[in-house]
Amino acid sequence: MNKKEKEAVRVRIAPSPTGFLHIGTARTALFNYLFAKQLKGKFILRIEDTDKERSQKKYEGSIIESLGWLGLYYDEGPDAGGKHGPYRESGRKKIYQKYIKQLLKKGKAYYCFCSAQKLAKEQRALREQGRPLIYSGKCRSLTDEQIKKNLKQKKSFIVRLKAEEKKVVFTDLLRGRIETSTASFGDFSMAKGFKSPLYNLACVIDDYEMQITHVIRGEDHIPNTPKQILIAKALGINPPQYMHLPLILAPDKSKLSKRHGAVSIMQYKENGYLAEAMVNFLALLGWNPGTSQEIFSLGELIKEFSVKKLQRSGAVFNIQKLDWLNGFYIRKMDLAKLTRLCLPYLIENQLIIPLLKQGEIAAGHPVPFGANDYEIVKNKEKITFTKLQQIVGLYQERLKKLSEIGDLTDYFFKEPKYNKELLRWKKMTGKEIKSSLQSSYRVLENIKEKNWNKEKITHALMREAEKALHPSGVGDRGGLLWPLRVALSGKKASASPFDIAEVLGKEKTLNRIKKAL
Repeated sequence: MNKKEKEAVRVRIAPSPTGFLHIGTARTALFNYLFAKQLKGKFILRIEDTDKERSQKKYEGSIIESLGWLGLYYDEGPDAGGKHGPYRESGRKKIYQKYIKQLLKKGKAYYCFCSAQKLAKEQRALREQGRPLIYSGKCRSLTDEQIKKNLKQKKSFIVRLKAEEKKVVFTDLLRGRIETSTASFGDFSMAKGFKSPLYNLACVIDDYEMQITHVIRGEDHIPNTPKQILIAKALGINPPQYMHLPLILAPDKSKLSKRHGAVSIMQYKENGYLAEAMVNFLALLGWNPGTSQEIFSLGELIKEFSVKKLQRSGAVFNIQKLDWLNGFYIRKMDLAKLTRLCLPYLIENQLIIPLLKQGEIAAGHPVPFGANDYEIVKNKEKITFTKLQQIVGLYQERLKKLSEIGDLTDYFFKEPKYNKELLRWKKMTGKEIKSSLQSSYRVLENIKEKNWNKEKITHALMREAEKALHPSGVGDRGGLLWPLRVALSGKKASASPFDIAEVLGKEKTLNRIKKAL
């Protein structure tokens, strides 16, 4: 592309507000965004809401929120404005009507007054004969008088394009030459009356009116492309360039479903995934940078993205890869920011509640994530944001999802519950466990309150552990440290007893050892 062409690039994402934004559409949005931004073009959001029964405002709102969370900010759209609006199909009915009448007047399309029952019967017969479900073309030969009579009687009708038998050829930017015969679909319907255009017609008109230069979408749209090219030619307009992305597949190469991870983008956010990780993950679903690099910021993706590096085969969805990427971004995050992001999950798990000050209420809802002080639900004890940072910091290296923070750290906010067998290290007897806990209690009790920190606690306990006093023959540090860690956390896996003791404080630490005893 030359400089002038690059500046003219305009792409769009056109989801239907009949459901939430899912992985496939989000990846398509990302690739459109990267393509546009790399070529200094425009990225547009268009809402295809002509399905009155299924379209809902809540879905449109979620789509917009999802794109914003991912950082895919569009240049034009229903809430961003632009000179090519309206950006909702429901607001473009007069535009569609003009083009429908134009096609009828030019003889490129015709009225079809066949009833739904008649069409269904026709299709059943074709199906039984094993023939393609192609309309017979009965209404093609209606006279002007017959058409006027039917319209006067207010008979319902659909508008069909006259698809003359021929080959439709186009060059896909990813797949190369694609050829289809009109014999495979015949005279297809474009609109139900003048006010209800169907997908293919509305899509062509909107792309033309919005000056879309490139249509980047999923390969499931390949059957629609020849029909859209025919409509464009019937209207005397040049169709955009097309590129059809491979589908995202489940690990077993089957169609991706909810059980494999095909849930909404906002569900991933609620489950504790970071936007940076999700964008990075989506980019690698079908795009190969050609190097060993796996971590990409959105800015780096804009710089590195290339159509030539897109794969034609289906991309396999790997939740383990997403978890790994999410863990990476969590480890690199500023601790204060990470703690703020973890707060909703600690609150949701009923471990803490914010102590709100006057003025921290907006529209009847608390604003807890900017508060500095919190209260532990179980004992009404105050806990500062600084202390919460300390707790979250213990698990920053282990977290894969923000939503894990509640289960991992709950013992800091309430007394742990566990089976006494968990206190046993290897083959220790009950007597040895008791002796071990008594040793830990004695050592920790002797540390002065003013010296209660991880360094002092570690030094004192490790010195005791090295003595290997346990007669069972275990003879390692675990004999002291395992029972102590379980007594403090109640978990098979947790942070070290030194970290836990420092955060809990001397009094709580000694009380938990007593309870274990």
